Amino acid sequence: MNNHWFKVFLGAFFEVFWVIGLSHAYNWITWAGTVIAIFLSFFFLVLAAQKLPVGTVYAVFAGLGTAGTVVVDIIFFNEPFMILKVLLIGLLISGIIGLKYVTEEGSDA
Repeated sequence: MNNHWFKVFLGAFFEVFWVIGLSHAYNWITWAGTVIAIFLSFFFLVLAAQKLPVGTVYAVFAGLGTAGTVVVDIIFFNEPFMILKVLLIGLLISGIIGLKYVTEEGSDA
C-alpha cells in the first residue's frame, strides 16, 4: 500500500473517533478529542485527494469510516449483533477494496 492510500486509511481511522465522539462526548476533554479527530480525519482526506481521484478517495474514506463505526458500536457500545449487518459491511469492504485496485494514482508532479 502506498503513502496516499495510507492517508485515506488514517483519515477513516480518525473518522470513527469523531463520529463516536459526537454521540458520546460529555465534557470539554472528550469534545476536544472529537474536534481534534475531525481535524485529523479531514486533513488526511485532503492530503490523499491531492494525488488520488477525489470521488474514489471519498468513497473509500466514507465506507471505511462507516464499517469502522459499526464495528466499534457492536464491540464497545452494545449495539445488537446481526449477521445481515455484518454481511452487508463485508459487501461494503469488498467494494472498497475493488475501488482501491482499479484506481490509478495521479502524478507526483
